[in-house]
Amino acid sequence: MAKLPPLPLRVCVSFMKNSIRPGTLRRVLNLWPPFLFSGIRVTDIASDWLSARVELRARPWNRNYVGVHFGGSLFAMTDPFWMLLTMHALGNDYIVWDQAGSIEFVKPARGTVHARFRLDDAVLAQLRAATAHGGKHLHWFETAIVDATGETVARVRKQVYVRRKRDRRPGAEERGLAA
Repeated sequence: MAKLPPLPLRVCVSFMKNSIRPGTLRRVLNLWPPFLFSGIRVTDIASDWLSARVELRARPWNRNYVGVHFGGSLFAMTDPFWMLLTMHALGNDYIVWDQAGSIEFVKPARGTVHARFRLDDAVLAQLRAATAHGGKHLHWFETAIVDATGETVARVRKQVYVRRKRDRRPGAEERGLAA
């Protein structure tokens, strides 16, 4: 059985998830060591949680042996965003997790690269409909990482797990599960 983090950390994360504003999360992520030390910068998270933009600047410490962006940094710059945007856009009635991910390197990544994430109302409606009665739904999102000229350097796919919380499902009150 996995050991849970210390109680103060769990309380802090739970509080942040339920009350953090997009601008605050952007600042927190920019100070988060995996992003800070990789040169990853979150430049925007929309106030409605429907979009985000992230960039990665080339630095000596994030280049690989042949002088282009390290592939792990390219993947890391996209890693949490589909889960975070989906979690906040759907609200507290849903459980949202990253399930899987993959990256396809299209061409060498040099200079500053960026990725944009846009979550639209149709996808949110699809997720709500697919999980309305408590079933899980796995949804694939795709993101292009592009260079300064707009050329795609990598394509990232992330699969997000979504399920409506048991006490928020239709009929939860009758079954004594309502919060």
